[in-house]
Amino acid sequence: MHTKNKVITVETTVKAPVEKVWERWTMPEHIKNWNKATEDWHTPKAENDLRPGGRFVSRMEAKDGSVGFDFGGTYDVIDANKLISYTLDDGRKVEITFSSAGDTTKITESFEAENTNPIEMQKGGWQAILDNFKKNAESKHR
Repeated sequence: MHTKNKVITVETTVKAPVEKVWERWTMPEHIKNWNKATEDWHTPKAENDLRPGGRFVSRMEAKDGSVGFDFGGTYDVIDANKLISYTLDDGRKVEITFSSAGDTTKITESFEAENTNPIEMQKGGWQAILDNFKKNAESKHR
C-alpha cells in the first residue's frame, strides 16, 4: 500500500467462521443490511463484481433523503476468505484482511485518509460501519 496519505486502520473480531463473514461482506443483499455508520443512514443499492478489475458501488444515503453519495472503486486483489484490496474512485487505496481462527474471524481494514475530514472522524466512521457489520454478521449467524 503506497502512502501518499496517512493510513488509518480499524478492526474487529466477528464470532462467525470466515466463510460466513466473507459472504456477508461481499454479497450485495447483505451489504445493504450493514453498510451504514449510524441508524439514520442506509444503503438502498449495492453492486459488487468481486474480481480483480471488477467494480463495486454502494449508494449511501440519509434515510430522510437529505444527502447521499456513491462509495465505489475497483478491485486490485481478491484472495477468497483472506484479502480484498481495492482503489477507491478518488485514488485512495484500501486493504482488508480476514484472519480465521476457528469460529471467529478478525477483520483488519486499512485505508488512506482523505484530506477533507479530520482523521479521528474518518476512523470513527469506518469503525462504526465495521461494528455494524460485526453486529449484523453475528445476529444472522445465530
